[in-house]
Amino acid sequence: MTEEYNIKTLTTTQEGQTFDRKSARIDPKGLAVVLVALANADGGRVAIGIEDDGTITGIDHYIGNVNDLLRVPMDYCVPRINVHPEYLDCINNNGDADHILILNVEQSNRLHATSADEAYIRVGDKSHKLGFEERMQLMFAKGVCYFEDEPVAKAGIEDLDLKCVEEYCARIGYGRDALTYLRSNKNFITEKDGREYVSGAAILLFGIAPQRWFPRARVRVVCYDGTQELTGAQMNVVKDEMFEGRIIDMTRDALAFVKTQIREHTFLGEGAVFRTVPDYPEFCWTELIVNAIAHRDYSIFGTDIQVKIFSDRLTVESPGILPGMVRIGNLRTTHFSRNPKIAQMLHEYEYVREFGEGIDRIYREMAEVGQPAPEFKQYDFMLRATIRKVVLQNDTQDDVQDIQRVKEIDSQRNQGGTQDGTQDDVQKTTQKTTQKTTQKIIEAIIGNPNISIEELAVVCGLSRDGINYNIRNLKKQGIIRRVGPDKGGHWEVITSPNKD
Repeated sequence: MTEEYNIKTLTTTQEGQTFDRKSARIDPKGLAVVLVALANADGGRVAIGIEDDGTITGIDHYIGNVNDLLRVPMDYCVPRINVHPEYLDCINNNGDADHILILNVEQSNRLHATSADEAYIRVGDKSHKLGFEERMQLMFAKGVCYFEDEPVAKAGIEDLDLKCVEEYCARIGYGRDALTYLRSNKNFITEKDGREYVSGAAILLFGIAPQRWFPRARVRVVCYDGTQELTGAQMNVVKDEMFEGRIIDMTRDALAFVKTQIREHTFLGEGAVFRTVPDYPEFCWTELIVNAIAHRDYSIFGTDIQVKIFSDRLTVESPGILPGMVRIGNLRTTHFSRNPKIAQMLHEYEYVREFGEGIDRIYREMAEVGQPAPEFKQYDFMLRATIRKVVLQNDTQDDVQDIQRVKEIDSQRNQGGTQDGTQDDVQKTTQKTTQKTTQKIIEAIIGNPNISIEELAVVCGLSRDGINYNIRNLKKQGIIRRVGPDKGGHWEVITSPNKD
């Protein structure tokens, strides 16, 4: 990359999450705010010598102040921030040779503040000052300390279900009693000044009534009729369920309910066999919900985990920013546990199955079934994960009845209760469904000879396998043919199908 290109980029790039421009006249304390905010967030760079509007004023006429700016990471930031300076040649707005100072700020796994003990985080193109609670939440997110280890005020051993602890000990093969386990492992119970304190992890995992101490430590599942959240007279909520209790119980119950709300579609697949597939691969939505429970920020008391199911997507909203060094861009390869004790128990109960690999598998499984890639978006102390399905054409009432009839026949056959005429019934129903699919494919090709297999799948409400099966049959019957290569060619309808 040439210096000319660098200068052009620095003057025209919009300021944002990882980039800022500042005049060489900036006060060192003001620069400290920007550096702290970047280090506490995603890192980034600051171009010194360029005004906010992109005018190049350079640094050569402000050497005294620039020297002070170079000391900001050490003198005005606590703890010091790792910053790597570099200089670029430029021509300033007066036409003179000059320089721009680039400060490359490393993302940090520590919490940084200014010398005035004020902490900031970068949000978009602004440096957001953190209040006390936000500051603590950022410390928990970075792993400086763990909220699950914090003692719960006024909670004691009597607030724990020792029978539940015993069951867990038996599961992991711990041979001693429940109280010994709690006192000897993972700081579930700690002692100070002769008093025993119970940790947040102990309450969430083994508590008799966890929501007494953490009222929003729960999962809310909301199902909508349509693709939007409507309110008032247009409210379109069809199901709204809340799941509470200990982490394991809450996870089990929430997943069981969501499974009942995932629609399934039946279609004629390879070998004229009816297949039933869900809107989303089970691993994908399960992993998103379990991840939210394992890694949400339990220090945020104002909201709960929300699973929202629309007709075209499933969304999971989890309180907290991404933990540690995890960011949207490295979700598939970087792993950090905000609540390692909670995550470990979910692993012991086989809800967390692939430490550090679950997100990557979601991407792979969505791609394998031809669904869009998952979407992740970070808001202020809220992470939203979304998986979308290819919107299928609505089934007609006849289609629904045909599919239901085939299911009933299959059920009777599996139970050994088929009656005379069942085989004819299957053949008639299969033939009827195939004719409808054939007609949809032909109409789609006539309307768009360049239509792809994926687009045909959407039009017909079938999988790729189902479309390919029907395409092969239509070719064998001489009804359609492919003109040209798979890429760049087109379809042609040769003759109409025989109604018989």
